[in-house]
Amino acid sequence: MLRFDNISYAVAGRPLIEGASAVIPDGHKVGLVGRNGTGKTTLFKLIRGELALETGDISLPSRARIGGVDQEVPGSEISLIDTVLAADTERAALLTESETAEDPTRIADIQTRLADIDAWSAEARAASILKGLGFTKDEQSMPCSAFSGGWRMRVALAAVLFTAPDLLLLDEPTNYLDLEGALWLETYLARYPHTVIVISHDRGLLNRAVGSILHLEDRKLTLYQGAYDTFAETRAARLANAEAEAKKQDARRAHLQSYVDRFRYKADKAKQAQSRIKALERMKPISRPQEAALRRFTFPEPETLSPPILRLEGAATGYGGEPVLRKLDLRIDQDDRIALLGRNGEGKSTLSKLLSDRLDVLEGRKHNASKLRVGYFAQHQVDELRINETPLDHLRRQVDETAQAKLRARLGGFGIGADQANTKVGQLSGGQKARLSLMLATLDAPHMLILDEPTNHLDIESREALVEALTAYTGAIILVSHDMHLLSLVADRLWLVHGGTVVPYEGDLQSYRAMLLEQKPPEKAKASPSAKPKRPSRDAILALHQEVKTCEARVEKLNDMRDRISAKLADPAMYDDASTSDMEAWQRKYSEVMEGLDRAEALWMAALERLEAVDPR
Repeated sequence: MLRFDNISYAVAGRPLIEGASAVIPDGHKVGLVGRNGTGKTTLFKLIRGELALETGDISLPSRARIGGVDQEVPGSEISLIDTVLAADTERAALLTESETAEDPTRIADIQTRLADIDAWSAEARAASILKGLGFTKDEQSMPCSAFSGGWRMRVALAAVLFTAPDLLLLDEPTNYLDLEGALWLETYLARYPHTVIVISHDRGLLNRAVGSILHLEDRKLTLYQGAYDTFAETRAARLANAEAEAKKQDARRAHLQSYVDRFRYKADKAKQAQSRIKALERMKPISRPQEAALRRFTFPEPETLSPPILRLEGAATGYGGEPVLRKLDLRIDQDDRIALLGRNGEGKSTLSKLLSDRLDVLEGRKHNASKLRVGYFAQHQVDELRINETPLDHLRRQVDETAQAKLRARLGGFGIGADQANTKVGQLSGGQKARLSLMLATLDAPHMLILDEPTNHLDIESREALVEALTAYTGAIILVSHDMHLLSLVADRLWLVHGGTVVPYEGDLQSYRAMLLEQKPPEKAKASPSAKPKRPSRDAILALHQEVKTCEARVEKLNDMRDRISAKLADPAMYDDASTSDMEAWQRKYSEVMEGLDRAEALWMAALERLEAVDPR
């Protein structure tokens, strides 16, 4: 059991945690949430004893082992698998001692202990963890120095998971994972045999991998039972009640104060006025838990281009003249919302670079609309900002405007306030840097926006604001993300990058997730003729319900697209202004939408049939 008993901690005289208490039972999986800057990472340091409490106590069972990922594995020549195995220091020490021990009793003790800690299956367990985090069998034998910092962070995560501490502390573990790795981690944490506390802004992980939410707000800790969506509903109700009570108190306070102001100096009313003054003094203010201020995003709106805005015909691209992707026959229109799926290393980033003209076509052809502007955001761009310059300095280099008010208004459109505008980038939070990079990528109102892991440093409120901005954005979106919540709300088309090419994925995100997580045994025993078919699990039925909803939403969106194109084709003005090629393009678009609508309706009906077969309600 982990117990926080009236703990307090301040930074530079500013209280960060004050009189906070909570109890986390053994074996619980807990998501630690709160706005950026509230002290979540500081709480982890207090648990590990790296910082000293000012008051209170944090207690754990004696000899409890605490594990977490503090920094990436150094770029040594030690292989990945050996690096992970070495993390279990007890196993490593016992194996070393077993090679030189001569005392029969000690040898027996060593062998017994090795058996107790399952030392002989250690290599298989380490390999399984590394595989789940995206490393192939060959890569596991390569030295750490052969991998970049982000990949070495995965090795560090693999090492701590392998040691299986009694209390596992993870701080934004999915930031350096792709979608496949994030889904694997969700499943792994859900089955983890000990206590887990994970700081995360990934709603998917917080809904599927944890059973409780520990909320750090107003310098207090509150433990909510249930996953994140349950927490959000419960907290919203609590906020509404608190606001209602606060309004009642405000009205009561105003009434008492009005009486005091009118009668405190009148002799015949002075006694009553004094009693009301005392009542005002005794009235304890009701705390109004404040929702995070809206961290908005405002994307500039591009003009409309004739479809398609980009087309690839038999195209190939790669590095150093060697193709990574071939036979690319793809079309992008301005109203497309496309998510790129595929395992790490298959070429999602390569395709993004081709679409943004950062890579050349090696074979085939690539056609861009004549006025096409493309905005590109990749996670590494956050690290390429100039740390000794302010956001205003970055903005001045890219725009001609000299009016400070206009520049600040642009920054404000991405939630970068007046204080941050003149702060050096090196002193900004990760979320503020990500916002600055997003703003710089969209300055010229791009017709197509390519986003490669845009949410890594954004808190949950900012992610929701990004979803709203992307929904309102009138350009095309190409999205790579491990955040399935973001993908499900933004993307309406899926492309699978696999086997050196890119093809449309006909299923939905739930079916893709199920495919990634499916684990088939080597052989399946044949069911006896009398065996009854096994009823699907509750999660499987919920997944089918979600699939039906997704299919229905896709049909509604395509119907909306059809109606808009029909209106365009029915507008007489179009035939006066548009060229023959433009009209043909719109007519092709209408035909493609109708074909897509037929496929979407077929998928919807198939999903309904599968759902009715197992849940006929």
